[in-house]
Amino acid sequence: MTDAMDYDVVVLGAGPVGENVADRARANGLSAAIVESELVGGECSYWACMPSKALLRPAIARAEARRVPGLKQSVQGPLDAAAVLAHRNEYTSDWKDDGQVAWVESTGTDLYRGHGRLAGTKKVVVTTPEGEEQVLTARHAVAVCVGSRAVLPDLPGLAGAKPWTSREATSSQHVPDRLVVVGGGVVGVEMTTAWRALGSEVTLLVRGDGLLPNMEPFAGKLLAESLTEAGVSVRTNTSVTQVERDGGTGPVTAVLDNGERIEADEILFATGRAPRTDDLGMETVGRKPGDWIEVDDSCRAKGSDWLYAVGDVNHRALLTHQGKYQARIAGAAIAARAQHVPLLETDRWGAHSATADHAAVTQVVFTDPEIASVGLTLAEAAAAGHRVRAVDYDMSGVAGAGLYADGYTGHARMIVDLDEEILRGVTFAGPAVGEMLHSATIAVAGEVPVNRLWHAVPAYPTISEIWLRLLETYRG
Repeated sequence: MTDAMDYDVVVLGAGPVGENVADRARANGLSAAIVESELVGGECSYWACMPSKALLRPAIARAEARRVPGLKQSVQGPLDAAAVLAHRNEYTSDWKDDGQVAWVESTGTDLYRGHGRLAGTKKVVVTTPEGEEQVLTARHAVAVCVGSRAVLPDLPGLAGAKPWTSREATSSQHVPDRLVVVGGGVVGVEMTTAWRALGSEVTLLVRGDGLLPNMEPFAGKLLAESLTEAGVSVRTNTSVTQVERDGGTGPVTAVLDNGERIEADEILFATGRAPRTDDLGMETVGRKPGDWIEVDDSCRAKGSDWLYAVGDVNHRALLTHQGKYQARIAGAAIAARAQHVPLLETDRWGAHSATADHAAVTQVVFTDPEIASVGLTLAEAAAAGHRVRAVDYDMSGVAGAGLYADGYTGHARMIVDLDEEILRGVTFAGPAVGEMLHSATIAVAGEVPVNRLWHAVPAYPTISEIWLRLLETYRG
């Protein structure tokens, strides 16, 4: 073991979240080290956001083009799967992190390759790939930004069946002829969309009674109808009880709770996430390995004055952009505390409080149709004790939607707080709604009064005229 190296801040995990914590620390004049056991850039860059969206973009573009008169006749053929996979590989830099390493180094942050573990208060031990150990000590903060991993259910035969998780689904170099997808959440529906468009025969198995259970019910309903129309076999209220695959190669069989057997070439389980804290030395700081780390709104771990948990690992909002938002908040809070600057803890939307994690989480599901949401659903708003009203509108009734695509199918809902006269949440489902979401985000996060929104005039003829229709419906 070598001598200890001292830094103001030590960050575990060099994904987008960890990179942003280190960058914010450096920007505030603090020294920083970052530790990474895999690729610098993390899950988002190589196995999640970037590769999945590179796979999905051609699928969505083709689906939309097929609804445009004068164009649809030209795009009836199959996607060039080899070209799509090559494009995906390009967006992951062929799973090489040279560019990300260069960016980290440009910030003045020291990078340590290896597995980092907590070893008591403000101390991290890094074991390098060569088996050597380096001790890092933090003067002010250690930030745990190690993210989450896919969880596989405890099913007979699954361990030896070599199932796909989100990582294999986004990095596969071949298109399986038959694919079974287990799980109706975001990963399940996005990968169903991508691989169906690339030519796979896809069966989507969902334990509940609909898709996207954490979003407004109409979103999952519209998506299920669209996937079915695209040739996907969508099976709800269905559970897998066993998986069979001799020797982990060849065809794989999913055995269902009704005794039915479905054979495929690959099976993807998209059934949840768990924090990567099982081998992080949590026991050395009085915490349980494998648990999520509970934090306050500055992302400081409850019961600690030096340990921070940022991104997926704190279980607040498992989305890259929300994690990066938390990183900006945490970095500012770490620097303020280090420099003895009073925190703006009394300001709900201040520089040191990740309030959007509670009130304005944004998410886009890149499917056909796209699903975009911010803030609370009707059920969540009611459960939180708000007196609210849901205002709905069929998006096909907006002139811009009809111009965008023949047979445009979509739905919009805004959740109005009747006491505060502000929006608590907005959900859009329909082609191209992802790029409309930020207007809703500003309205929700800014707590813009509904009466002021009446003066935000949408351009005609655009899909964003849905805002006028929603407001008119609310006013009656």
